Amino acid sequence: REKKEREKREKREEEEEKRKEEERRKKKKKEDSCFLMIRGQPRTTQSRSSAASDVYKRQVDEAVKRLVKDGDYIAIGGFGANRIPTAVLHEIARQGKKNLAFAGHTATHDMQILVGGECIDRLDIAYVIGLEARGLSPNARRAVESGKIKLTEWTNATLSWRLKAAAMGLSYLPARNIMGADTFKYSAAKEVLCPFTNQKFAAFPALYPDFAAIHVHECDVYGNAHVFGSTVSDQDLAKASKRVVITTERIISNDEIRRQPTATFIPFWCVDAVVEVPYGSYPGNMPYEYFSDEEHIRQWLKIEKDPEEFRKFFKKQILDTKNFYEYLELNGGIARMLKLRAIEHLTHNR
Repeated sequence: REKKEREKREKREEEEEKRKEEERRKKKKKEDSCFLMIRGQPRTTQSRSSAASDVYKRQVDEAVKRLVKDGDYIAIGGFGANRIPTAVLHEIARQGKKNLAFAGHTATHDMQILVGGECIDRLDIAYVIGLEARGLSPNARRAVESGKIKLTEWTNATLSWRLKAAAMGLSYLPARNIMGADTFKYSAAKEVLCPFTNQKFAAFPALYPDFAAIHVHECDVYGNAHVFGSTVSDQDLAKASKRVVITTERIISNDEIRRQPTATFIPFWCVDAVVEVPYGSYPGNMPYEYFSDEEHIRQWLKIEKDPEEFRKFFKKQILDTKNFYEYLELNGGIARMLKLRAIEHLTHNR
């Protein structure tokens, strides 16, 4: 009798423990799917961080297909031709994304690719068309001068502050830098009065891109990223954008991230997709990794002078290649990449 009573008690206790465990599981699931108000846009924690497999994507094409829609406002990380997410830019053109708006913050080769693919029709400009000391992009210049792309003028600083405002969850930030200049006239800034001093300021509206792509040196599968060298406004860009894909030179373990938590430049909660793309900034420079392929960039600029020849070039280099790695092979493959790495490390003449 005592044995039967003990067995019944143990069974009740086991059933009670199962019930509690089920309640805990349901509670956790509810918490994981609760909405977070991030950058003015409702996001679920589940979509951002509950599983690495939801974030870490092995292919760029999958990330672009899922995260970039026709008509989106997009922004690109990096500075000039340095640390640009070339693989993502190629895939946007390869998939034929159209009617995109673009933040031309410090846009050089990224602008060349998007204009070459006829992807953009609206442009916030600070620095575009020029490739710094290399010269101007003939094809991008033709597109702008023809009126195919509508322009709104800003400066490097004002575009940075617009992203800063969005990252802070504000509707605008005030400053004085373009007041009295024609840039103000052709911008979308507004004149406001300070409620404390009655002084006039230019109000720069917050910029919330629909999509951003940022190339980094290393990150884990969750999207916690390290960037070395110039970071520009990429942290604010990641916080301001509604959807973010990170391409990285290499995936590192989360243990490595935890060993240096203060080194995390972009945190996981900003990131929707991570793709490992070695040499992913080519032909641009990746600081401390490899130098820019100046010969290839000069080739682009030369061929762009002839629209028909450029169409053939763009088709061969990007549209007809299956992915970014085929593009690398077309332009020298690993042998070329290693040479550019040697130039960056100043060991090419040894």
